[in-house]
Amino acid sequence: MINDFKTTNKNNSYYDLYDDYELIESSFAQQYGIRLRNEEDMSWDEFVNLLSGINGDTPLGAVVRIRSEKDPKVMKNWGPNEKKIHRDWQKKIAENMTKEEFDNQMQMFSNMFRAISMSQKINKKEIKNYGRAKRRTGFNGFSP
Repeated sequence: MINDFKTTNKNNSYYDLYDDYELIESSFAQQYGIRLRNEEDMSWDEFVNLLSGINGDTPLGAVVRIRSEKDPKVMKNWGPNEKKIHRDWQKKIAENMTKEEFDNQMQMFSNMFRAISMSQKINKKEIKNYGRAKRRTGFNGFSP
């Protein structure tokens, strides 16, 4: 789905139309050869369509790739600039989060920790049951 900027969807967007305008301008110039400051008759729909097609080889694309990264193995190899870009974006998202979004995130974390806790309890119980069955039957888990 193309982001038409008419509805707010903070969770799936990794750029800000206003704060990242210089990146958008340079990306349009690089990818499309379009100087936005010189464009007088580009429609909003055309702008949105072109913006949604910006690739990862442009300045905006590179920043979006960093901001959207979730793989700790990739992030581990970042330099200070990449870490700052990612950290600053996370901070911006947190600052703009509504109370409802915050409450939803906290509920999600609570559920996640509860599930982890329950799985550890289940695993401990399974291990105890396995040990009891092994003592009772003499079965060591290997076939003769």
